[in-house]
Amino acid sequence: MEENNSISRRQWLGKMTVPAITAGATMIGLDANASPASGEKENKLAGASIYNVRDFGAKGDGKTLDTKAIQSAIDKCFNEKGGTVLIPAGDFLSGTLELKSNVTLHIAAAGKLLGSSKREDYTAGQGVPSGNGNIVFLFAVNAESLSIEGKGIVDGNGLAFYNGKGDNTGPGQNGVGGNFDRPHLFIFYQCSNLTLQNCFFKASAYHCVRILKCKQVHIDGIKIYNRVNRNNDGFHFNDCEYVHVLNCDVQCQDDACALFGSNKFVTVANCSFSTRWSIFRFGGGESQNITVANCLIYDTYGCPIKISAGRASIENLSFSNITMRNVTGPIGIGFSGPSNNNSNNNPQPATKPFIRNISFNAIRATVVAVGVNHPDIHFGISVREGEKNSCITLNAMGEYYLENISFTDVHVKYAGGGTAEQAAKVVPNEAAEYFGVWNHAPGGPPAYGMYARNVKGLTLQNVRFEYDEPEARPAIIFDNIEDASINNLTAKGSEGTALLRFIDSKDILLTGTRLLTPSPVFLLVEGSSSRDITVNGGDIQKAKQSLVADKGALKTAVRIQV
Repeated sequence: MEENNSISRRQWLGKMTVPAITAGATMIGLDANASPASGEKENKLAGASIYNVRDFGAKGDGKTLDTKAIQSAIDKCFNEKGGTVLIPAGDFLSGTLELKSNVTLHIAAAGKLLGSSKREDYTAGQGVPSGNGNIVFLFAVNAESLSIEGKGIVDGNGLAFYNGKGDNTGPGQNGVGGNFDRPHLFIFYQCSNLTLQNCFFKASAYHCVRILKCKQVHIDGIKIYNRVNRNNDGFHFNDCEYVHVLNCDVQCQDDACALFGSNKFVTVANCSFSTRWSIFRFGGGESQNITVANCLIYDTYGCPIKISAGRASIENLSFSNITMRNVTGPIGIGFSGPSNNNSNNNPQPATKPFIRNISFNAIRATVVAVGVNHPDIHFGISVREGEKNSCITLNAMGEYYLENISFTDVHVKYAGGGTAEQAAKVVPNEAAEYFGVWNHAPGGPPAYGMYARNVKGLTLQNVRFEYDEPEARPAIIFDNIEDASINNLTAKGSEGTALLRFIDSKDILLTGTRLLTPSPVFLLVEGSSSRDITVNGGDIQKAKQSLVADKGALKTAVRIQV
């Protein structure tokens, strides 16, 4: 190289803007070129240096506690305007770590952050609210432009904290006697521009990733395996905005992608999920403008899509191109409105709560009769009566209604096996979580395909319900439904009951209905409030009777034109 074109190694490094990430890379203490104009040194790598935790004394032998060394690397990176903290090859044992603004935590492919098995090595995250516990492995509060990336592993060592107890925050438990004194894997609180990419998160003692009151969150290519303890959630969002979850694989024991409180402008796409309980769980707050698309849900024995709310404002949710294999549920919406026993701590909302504008498009599901224990979860989980012979549940009550709910191109195949006792069941006056509604003898819902109560503006378009084992329940029950349209419904009938049962429902249009197997009655109408029901076209010849009116209903409430 000619002399006037040559540069020194130090000069070349000084001209770099984005350093390469390698297992042994370090750029601590590099001198920058002097500025000819000022005569002072200018650090051209400010905010872009690499801080290898081994340079701060971390051993990475899986035995030595490296908490102080790793935190020192994070602190120095933050104090020098940010950069990359590198976890190279090795097992770096640690307790609680605080992540900070402008820091990228890069975990090399052969690198692992391993949580300590000792409770005394963890603290609460400073500034993290205590709800659902705030003991944590890695946390950040009020951080900006924070990233975690790489092909490495964050392992919470959560089996070491198993004592057989959960947090008791399920229906009716209110956390009494719950186990909260165990670390979550991650908590991010009031952070913005947060990125999680490509890492493997596993074995948390509690929830895996809690993202609370954060904005501009981008999650891509994260794998979660979290099945060593109770309440092993995957992603848990509270009150977040502008969230995008892409290309993730989540296997957990509890909620896989919980969206509690007021989450807005959220997209979830191209992900796969499996858990014992629910995948997408909503409750409370203002959950609005959320889309879920192109996802696979498998071996989920709870309720894949579960919306359970009282004083909430939930609207504009879209679920499309979802494949469910071996699930129970599979969709449950429960809406009670505010309870009647509000105290001063729980005042009535200023505006009337609602759940409205929810669409389900291109859904394919196989529903098993009874959930089973996952073989890789070392503790058994009891199955409630209400989880057996489950169906799609849309359930509001009292003066409250679900509004504008649609199902388009939905095909569900049920295991079947429902009984005449279930078909005759009187539905309790409650709108709890889906299995809570049905947790009364003889268990399970009275319909095998869909049970809907208190819905205004319900659309079923190209919906198909089938079953394997003989069924004694109707395919669909409508109870107090207003303004419904059923177009091109295809369903198997039952030898012992009507295909469709409408109770005190009105302004309903059925077109192109196809009855696949024999049934004694096509449509059973009950209640004196039933009116303006029209059946237009279709193939219902396998029904012995097209219409039966009972319990105060008049046959003149129905017009059948086939």
